[in-house]
Amino acid sequence: MYKASLFFSLLLGAIFLIPTALPADPPSHEVWDALLKKYVSATGKVNYKGIKADKTKLEDYLKTLSSNAPESSWSKPEQMAFWINAYNAFTVKLIVDNYPLASINKLHGGKPWDHKWIKIGGKTYSLNNLENDILRPQFKDARIHFAVNCAAKSCPPLLNTAWTASNLNANLDAQAKKFINNPVFNKLSDKKVEVSKIFEWYAEDFGKIIDFLNKYASTKVSAKAKVSYVEYDWALNE
Repeated sequence: MYKASLFFSLLLGAIFLIPTALPADPPSHEVWDALLKKYVSATGKVNYKGIKADKTKLEDYLKTLSSNAPESSWSKPEQMAFWINAYNAFTVKLIVDNYPLASINKLHGGKPWDHKWIKIGGKTYSLNNLENDILRPQFKDARIHFAVNCAAKSCPPLLNTAWTASNLNANLDAQAKKFINNPVFNKLSDKKVEVSKIFEWYAEDFGKIIDFLNKYASTKVSAKAKVSYVEYDWALNE
């Protein structure tokens, strides 16, 4: 009896001594932040030629993302920042790998969004997967559309700072306000608005469009204002 008790005591002790894997912390986005600050202007114009010459740093960052998929232990802002950075960084890589290029729509038969090539945490994603299967349904925040960048002139400009949990909410608000009030993308008046196609394509995310615009618009729009949509310019955002 004593031997059996001793055996089980030793076995139990051994079990507790077995090292268990701790959840990984979110990766650093400092490399991506440095690239953005160096090669993206304050207005979101991207120097793809410069990034191509500095491609090793971009690829190192993407490897970091690939091997550090978000964990359930991360906060929602940490997860959201990760996926926004991933979308933007992999989009930049897609352009850089094919640069010079007139438009992202020239790639993969005009369907670059559906091409599955992004490896994160042992899974393979397309850009559409990142946006429509992760970012939109998991976080349910329409401001995401002003954070992800599709490498086109009509897309909300690429922020020249990496997204982090600490700057997430403030930058989402700032990006929404800058985009909505920029007449290059949206023309607002009391009785008439001409807005980006983004508001048409993702109407379900924005709810009542006038109400959403008025959260950020400098010029308040009447609830009865006529709404039309501006044609999208898919030329490269350089």
